[in-house]
Amino acid sequence: MLKAAAVVAVVIIVALAAVLAYAATKPDTFRVMRATTVKAPPEKIFPLLNDLRSFATWSPYEKKDPAMKRSYGGAASGKGATYEWDGDKNVGQGRLTIADSSAPSKVTMDLDFVRPWEAHNIVEFTLEPKGDTTNATTTVTWAMHGPAPYMAKVMHVFLNMNRMVGDDFEIGLANLKALAEK
Repeated sequence: MLKAAAVVAVVIIVALAAVLAYAATKPDTFRVMRATTVKAPPEKIFPLLNDLRSFATWSPYEKKDPAMKRSYGGAASGKGATYEWDGDKNVGQGRLTIADSSAPSKVTMDLDFVRPWEAHNIVEFTLEPKGDTTNATTTVTWAMHGPAPYMAKVMHVFLNMNRMVGDDFEIGLANLKALAEK
């Protein structure tokens, strides 16, 4: 009986060592990106990204915890605008700050999570016009990137962040598209 327990312990230790070694081979950064085509010019879409109060109308995270606490600060829109939230386990706690705004083509944000774990990432929305003025469309890209410390790498062994966050981005972009095409 004792011999079987020792074998099980060795197997568990070897499996754990394998997971930790595999995690060490993961990249030091991550990037998640999704895009959609919207039947609207960038000038119509840009205000929905550049004003953080507009996020509530299309962001998938707003629906994950409708009771979360929200506050806004800094500029009304554009560079310096901030949005802070504190919610349940589905959304956690954090702060979004518009770091740069180039109308009507790009909005860059600093995304700082406090919980469920601390993280500091960059979010970028880019708008690329297509077509002419009578048939204007825009490719909207939502991207997030940041560092992947070792503990995040271990989590990435078991969780596919690209799929997890990417699914949220796809929902958000579909909501944004529906809103902008009205």
